[in-house]
Amino acid sequence: METRSAKRKKMAKIIENDLKAATDRISDLPDAVLHHILFLLPIKCVAQMSTLSKRWKFLWSTFPDLDFRTLNPFQISSKNVKFLEFEKPRQLLDTSRMDFITQVLSIRDKHSDIRVLCFRARLSFSRLNSLIRRAIRHNVRELDIEASTVCTDDYFNFPRCVIGSETLRVLKLKSGFRLPPSSVMRHGFQSLQTLSLSLVILNNQPCLPDLFSESSFPLLKILNLDACFGLKYLHVGCRALEDLNLEKCYELEGLDISCAKLARMRLVKCFDSYGDKSWVKINAPKLEHLCWEHNAITDITIFEASNLLHEVTLGFYILTKDNTSGKLQSAVDFLSGLSHVRSLSLERQTIEILSNNHLLFQPFYNLKYLELHTGFNKSNVPGLTCLFKSSPTLNTLILKIIHEYRIERKEWNRDLWDMTITEGEQYWESQMRTLESFLQHLKVVKIHGFLDYENEVALAKFLLKHGKTLEEMVLCTGHCNARDTLRRQKIRSQMMGFSWASSNAKVAFQ
Repeated sequence: METRSAKRKKMAKIIENDLKAATDRISDLPDAVLHHILFLLPIKCVAQMSTLSKRWKFLWSTFPDLDFRTLNPFQISSKNVKFLEFEKPRQLLDTSRMDFITQVLSIRDKHSDIRVLCFRARLSFSRLNSLIRRAIRHNVRELDIEASTVCTDDYFNFPRCVIGSETLRVLKLKSGFRLPPSSVMRHGFQSLQTLSLSLVILNNQPCLPDLFSESSFPLLKILNLDACFGLKYLHVGCRALEDLNLEKCYELEGLDISCAKLARMRLVKCFDSYGDKSWVKINAPKLEHLCWEHNAITDITIFEASNLLHEVTLGFYILTKDNTSGKLQSAVDFLSGLSHVRSLSLERQTIEILSNNHLLFQPFYNLKYLELHTGFNKSNVPGLTCLFKSSPTLNTLILKIIHEYRIERKEWNRDLWDMTITEGEQYWESQMRTLESFLQHLKVVKIHGFLDYENEVALAKFLLKHGKTLEEMVLCTGHCNARDTLRRQKIRSQMMGFSWASSNAKVAFQ
């Protein structure tokens, strides 16, 4: 009769055989499938799995996606170095991230290509250049490197070994580095499709008139430039470019964009706000999405309107002392370049500029969605009126009221909602004729930060009274207590009972 101990051993043997069989079935999968599975794991786990068998050891030595950003350098010790030392005796390595990366590249199968190499590290330029050269020899397709020099007072030189690479498709570099002369960069990146450069030192060559051209980057589709110190003039003329992002180029004075296929453009915190000769020229006939935020108004703007323009976020600013006719005309020219936009969002200072200077620009005949961030005081009302007049076919209006100071909730003022005509209402009534088309198309109004103040109530009453096609008005007052809930019910009942309202709009509070 079989003993209990013998039964346990027999069962353990069966389980062990089943596990081996399962492991073998997984190992029989094609390399590409297993590489894809391993890609979902942190790279340290991939290295550890190489001890399972010779098959997994080979998979690790040919693993194409080397993303070291998940690596914690403090976890690298003599206990796990063995997962990197296949044919070598165990030995202690430094606990730095760079030693780990260097070791991984050194044991790599020389016939295997690298698809992706990503890492973040602090190292010398010679070591950085050595790592990049290794990757280039393995026909790397994507390089994503964030590096800082061990010498805090020095910068990197741009790694020239990447310029002539025929396989590199994506290059992302973030570190304080200097670009080589344009003559060196020109005609080099013939296969590159995505370029992202951050923390670039351009004090020695502040003008880049011909770097980003058809001859230098014939296949470039995505260009990101962030924190380019010293950059004063930039021309972008890549024919294949579809996505352009410029950020924190504070010293920029001249920008010339001429890209036939450009569909998305984002500029944030650019241009010298203290200069008096700044200019921008945009020729992008296929532009669909534009984000223009916190940029100083240039002295000259040449913006050729795109018929395909769908969505725009606009937030430029102007210093008080620079409130000149040239700057204001530049703002008008920029807004006129947006004449075909379908969805528009304007930041607060843009509305203040329109209010204080009564600017006239081409109407937005295709505009269906308008979002405005405003303080909504009396001084901003002319800017709102100007925008309403310029949006004759608008369907949806979103107002996000910005309150600078904490305002105590006041008692509900029923007088604001009865037949009494306030000064604010008199103003809106005086604009009735010029706003007729706007009121005939408006369907949805949503006001965030609604606190039942006179300016807010005046506009709400005006839209309810004259919005012939208005279907819904939502007043967002934020968090409320039981007292506020009762107050809202009173306001709602008053608003719904208005005999003067020409629309049957649904009024809701949130």
